[in-house]
Amino acid sequence: MRILATALATLMALAATPVQASEDTQYWQTLSVNVALAPNLKLQNENVVRSGEAKGLYEIESVLLLAYKPSKQVTIAAGYLHNPTYLHGNFRVMEHRLREQVSVDNFARLGPVKFSARLRMEQRFREGVSGTAWRLRPYLKASMPLTGKASLNLTHESFVNLNNTAFQQTDGLDRMRNAVSISVPISKTVGVDFGYLNQHGFVRGGPDSSDHVLTLGLSANF
Repeated sequence: MRILATALATLMALAATPVQASEDTQYWQTLSVNVALAPNLKLQNENVVRSGEAKGLYEIESVLLLAYKPSKQVTIAAGYLHNPTYLHGNFRVMEHRLREQVSVDNFARLGPVKFSARLRMEQRFREGVSGTAWRLRPYLKASMPLTGKASLNLTHESFVNLNNTAFQQTDGLDRMRNAVSISVPISKTVGVDFGYLNQHGFVRGGPDSSDHVLTLGLSANF
């Protein structure tokens, strides 16, 4: 419990936001399914539903990736993301994305803590709006075992805009996500993950935003 308390305190310090930040409480649910097509080839599907007190249901993401493992630690993946956005459940804008990423598992270790990383590139398109928005998303994860087969995870992800369009109007660091979660395997193929995530948005010329998110994820591997 001391380890968990320390991890939570560390994450809250990283996620601390200025007093003037606009805040929202949100709830994100994720369902991930991975299907092995060959020894080093997988089809990955992830579905995310996001809602909040301020906007109600505001986003549904569905991504399909083809992932190839050239080695035990490295995974290369690419695919498509379908992203309708809403306001209190009412449809607003449809976004389409192309996604490419490279993941490296357990590239370093500090005692029982294992470190993994991912570099993700996205090209975003919105129906009825001109321009292709390019975005880079570096991600770092530290994981350590808890009691039984459960593990504690600390993660950080930055969103870096690489160009300007009609709907992506700022360059550079746009937001960051810091999270703490606990992963628990239910069976050999199914696992559950739950925790807290802080999403801090950097707003030019105005108050930053801070979303406090309760996360719940279910994953299956076949």
